[in-house]
Order: sequence, then structure tokens, then C-alpha cells
Amino acid sequence: MQRGSGRLSAHRDDEMKHELQGLLRSGRPTRTEEWNDPEPSAEDDPEVAHGPVTPGRAPTSLESVRLELARILTRGAFPAGPRELMRTLSRRHAPDTLVEALERLPRRAHYDNVQELAEALTRTRETENA
Repeated sequence: MQRGSGRLSAHRDDEMKHELQGLLRSGRPTRTEEWNDPEPSAEDDPEVAHGPVTPGRAPTSLESVRLELARILTRGAFPAGPRELMRTLSRRHAPDTLVEALERLPRRAHYDNVQELAEALTRTRETENA
């Protein structure tokens, strides 16, 4: 049942469906103007679309792990040990790889901030791979 409170009129809605038909059928942009197409990703673009950040994944692993942890954890989560941080990460729906990485840390360790935690995670990963 249409209530008429939509942002677009029925005519504009049909117009937009018609414009998208070629894209939906072909699976690629169908515009003739190249400037209007989205740019493909470059080789040096950050790995955003390739899954969650994991310790030891790239040469800049420390920075990427720290960024991911800082995005999920707040200052109120520190100081804490690995068990408390695992619970916090699980409650905030962090990637499983980060939670599993915390399981490998020493149980009695305490971390005062994200930097210390990221360093410990990347150090643990490097020693496992060596």
C-alpha cells in the first residue's frame, strides 16, 4: 500500500528504475561518459575491502592493528588484562581474529592503552612466525 509520503514521485521512481536497468542486467557501468563512472582501486590503496585486520598481516601491521583496536576499544577499557579485553571486544562485535589473538597473550599481563596492546599482539604474532 503506497501512502504517498515517499521522497520521490511515482514517475521519478519509474525513471530511476529505467536508468538502473542496464547496470543491473550487465553487471558493469553502462554510461558513455567516462567521468561519471567510479574509479577502480589502485595497487597502493589500503586493504579496506579485504577483510578484518589481523596481527602480522602486513609490513605496517602495528599501525593497522592499533587503528582497528582504537576503533573498537575506548579509554575506559584500560588498564586491563587479556581476559577483560577479550570480553570487551566480544561485546563490541570485534573480528574473531583479534579476539583469538588476545588468547595467545600472557594471562597476567596488563595493558594501559591501545598502543601497548597493539605492540604485544604484533610481537606475539612475529615470534610465532619466526
